[in-house]
Amino acid sequence: MTPHRFDSALGLEARRGPVATVLKLLLYAGMILVFAGPLWGLLVSAFGQTLDPTSFALWPDGFTLENFAQAGDKNVYGYLFNSFVVVGFGLLLQMLVSVFAAYALARKKFRGMTVVMLIMLATMMLPEEIIAIPLSLVLADMPLLDVRLIDTYAGMILPVGAWGFSILVMTEFMKEVPVELEEAARIDGAGELRTFFTIILPLCRPALGVIGVFGFTMIWDQYLLPLIVANDPGYYTLPIALRSLRSDEEVGIGVLLAATLLALLPSIIAFLAFQRQFMRGLTSGAVKG
Repeated sequence: MTPHRFDSALGLEARRGPVATVLKLLLYAGMILVFAGPLWGLLVSAFGQTLDPTSFALWPDGFTLENFAQAGDKNVYGYLFNSFVVVGFGLLLQMLVSVFAAYALARKKFRGMTVVMLIMLATMMLPEEIIAIPLSLVLADMPLLDVRLIDTYAGMILPVGAWGFSILVMTEFMKEVPVELEEAARIDGAGELRTFFTIILPLCRPALGVIGVFGFTMIWDQYLLPLIVANDPGYYTLPIALRSLRSDEEVGIGVLLAATLLALLPSIIAFLAFQRQFMRGLTSGAVKG
C-alpha cells in the first residue's frame, strides 16, 4: 500500500470520521499556536505601541514604525550591517573550507585520516566557554604573525571559517557520489579541479543547502565570539547589541522588540531560500533503492 503523501508519524491520516477530523484540527491549531504564536506576538508588538511586554494581541494597537525609527537612532542598523558582514564572509569561508576538506577526506587516502576525523569530532564536543580564554589570547596576538585581530571583522570571521559539522556532512555526502562518474570524466580529459567543480560539487547541492542553513544560523547567532573580539561598539553585531539595548533604561520595550525582529528575520529568510535543498539534503540517503 502506498503511504499518503502527508502521512505523519502519529498515524493521523489513518483516522477517519467527524470526531477524528475535529481532534486533528484541534491538534494542528495547538501546534500552530505553540510554534507560531510567539513569532506572531513579536511581529505584532514590534509594529505596535507596546507598553506591557507580557500582553498579547492579534493586531497592533496603533500601527506604527516609530519603534524601527528609534532603533535606527540607537544604531541598530549599523549593528545589523556588522552581522551581515560577518555572516556573509564567514559563511563563504566556511563552505569553501568544508567542500575542499570533505573532498580530501572522502576521495583521498592518507595516513592519519582517522586521527583528523577524531580531532574534528572533538572540536564539536567542546563548549564555547572552554575555548573562550585561549581564543581571546590567540586573537589578541596571532602566533608567528604578530597580528592583533581584536576589534576587527577578521577576528569574528576567521574562527568560524572551519566547522566540524559542515565538514562531516559534506564528507558523508561526497562518499555517496559514484566514483565511476569521476573516472569517466578523467577518461574524457577532465582534470581534478574540473571534475570537482563540474561533477562532484553539483551533485552535492542538497548537502550545500544543509550546511548553508546550519552555518548561517550558527554564525548569525554567535554571541561569545563577538563579545570577545568587539571591544569597540562600532564592531558590535546584533546579538551583542540586543544585550546593550536591554540594559539601556532609555530604550523602550517596543524598540527592543523591533531589534529582536530584525535579528530573527534573516534566519527565517535563509531557511526559506534554501528550503528545497535543505529538505533534500536531510532526506537523501534515508531511502535507498
